[in-house]
Amino acid sequence: MLQLLKLEGRRRLGRDAGPTEKVVPAMRIHVTGNAASGKTSLAEALGSELGLLVFSLDSVVWQPGWTKTPREQRLAAERRLVASPSWIIEGVSAFVRSHADIVLFLDVPRHVCAWRGLMRSVRYFNRTRPGLPHPCPDIQIVPRLLNLIYRFPERAGADIRREAAAEPHRYCIERHPIGFERIVRRVTGA
Repeated sequence: MLQLLKLEGRRRLGRDAGPTEKVVPAMRIHVTGNAASGKTSLAEALGSELGLLVFSLDSVVWQPGWTKTPREQRLAAERRLVASPSWIIEGVSAFVRSHADIVLFLDVPRHVCAWRGLMRSVRYFNRTRPGLPHPCPDIQIVPRLLNLIYRFPERAGADIRREAAAEPHRYCIERHPIGFERIVRRVTGA
């Protein structure tokens, strides 16, 4: 059974977004999926609905100039994030998945992710997206992003599907690119 927590303050991406008070079950939710699958949007919607802090693994994985964080440093940061009794963490991490009560896997088609990734890169062409260290303009990552999107289904995506088959009670797989409302209702019981 999930422990109940009284949370004060609606929180979004680790920042206070205005006063509210809710009693919600203590839960650890991991939103995962391919790049540009909608992880951040879904995590923010859930965080707003549940009043839970939302953390992005992009800020753990990347350092200024799109330099990858060393593995041990990344794992130490992930350990600190999962130590809390309640959280929503969006990104791709086997370690975070293993500590989540619920894993929401956005198994969005590759072509949809590629299109969204390109549109996001146009929007943040020469700027750093929120949640990333400065400077990380999207123009510098486009080839790497498209390669990552292309490889994801056979790599991390395959691992996540295997885990979901072994523990279906913890996993929710959404294959439709705009199914957020259904997921929010399922998680919140609304």
